Parts: sequence; structure tokens; C-alpha cells
Amino acid sequence: MSRISTYLATLVGAVCIYFLIRLFFFTQTRIVRNDVVQGFLIGWGLAFVSAQIYANLKAVKVNGWITMFGLGEPSNGMFLRAAHAQLFPGPVNTPQEAMYWWTNKDGSRHALRGVHYYIMHFPPGQLPPNHAFWSITMGDARNHFVANPLNRYSVSDRSGLAQNPDGSVDIYIQNTAPAGHESNWLPAPSGNFILWLRVYIPGEAILQGKYTVPPVVERK
Repeated sequence: MSRISTYLATLVGAVCIYFLIRLFFFTQTRIVRNDVVQGFLIGWGLAFVSAQIYANLKAVKVNGWITMFGLGEPSNGMFLRAAHAQLFPGPVNTPQEAMYWWTNKDGSRHALRGVHYYIMHFPPGQLPPNHAFWSITMGDARNHFVANPLNRYSVSDRSGLAQNPDGSVDIYIQNTAPAGHESNWLPAPSGNFILWLRVYIPGEAILQGKYTVPPVVERK
């Protein structure tokens, strides 16, 4: 749940409580119009706050990354779909077709900012298991693509990433090109940013919740 969503949920919850207290504990002249307006506001507010709380409960957070299992399942009820939409807006596929993660924080829970240099280290054989492809996409604070000299907005298993001698892979996430590692560079903006990891036709380790996405670590 983002900071803005948290503030909004708190505000909506406070308004709902105000209306409920006013309704039950204070004498007032009731007319149909006021009752309809209050009922609509309270109903919408409770639905919004409930979806936010449920989304926070259903979210899986590891190493700063957030994901949710069961996205896009046809059997999902409206309440679960609303919860999913709080963290993953827009169309999503079923888990068997794609899994999604996002983060705006590093592994130490600090906001991702372009003034710092970051690295994602995938140990040997630990790239996201899949039967199609995976990608990590960069977005600015508003989740827009970030203009850069390479016109590179994501890196993936089709990007020609260079391996280390031991077979591990490092992805360099920063505003300026890392000397000697340009092939593994994901350009970042100068301000805050968001990362999205998408894995298409994920492997069983992902579907069973056994795969752990490595943290984004600040390089000193």
C-alpha cells in the first residue's frame, strides 16, 4: 500500500466514523436526501478501506518486493479483485500465464532514488524460472518510462546480459552508466522510481511460492 493510499484510507475511515457517530449519537432532522448521501458515502468509504486492508493482508512482501498470488483467477470474487486492484491496477493474467512483482524500496526499506547506485544480484542458476521470458521494467515516481540515452526501459533474459565468471548476473540500476557494465545497465531517473518484475509462464518454483526475488541493494 503506497503512502498516498494509506493517507487516503485513513481519511476515508475517519469520515465514515464521523458519519456513524453523528448518525447514532446525535439527534438530527433526517430527510431522504441526507440519508441517501450519507449511505452512499459510508458504503463507498467502508468498501475502499476494506479493500485496502484486505490487499495489505493478501500481499506477499519479501526483500522489498510486493506480489500477490491468485491474480486474474476467473473464480475470484469482486472483493478479492478489488483488493488485487489496489496494488496491481490494470489488466493482469492468471498466475500460470504471468506473475508480477513491484517495488519502490531497496532491501533495507529505503525509497529507491536515482541519486544512489543499486545492484540486483542473481546467484548462479537463480534468474526467474520461466517457460517464456522475464523482464524488469523501470518507471519514474509516476510509473512512466524514463528517457535515457540508450532508449532502454527494461532488461530481460533477451537483453544479452553479461554473466559474472561464476555464472551469476548483476543488474546495475542507476542514473549514469556503470563503467564496464553498460550491457547490464537499467537506466534510472534522477528522482524516485519504481521497478516491475514480470515473469511469463513462470516455473513451478514461482507458482509454489518457493522462489525469492533478490533485493535491490544500494552500492556504497
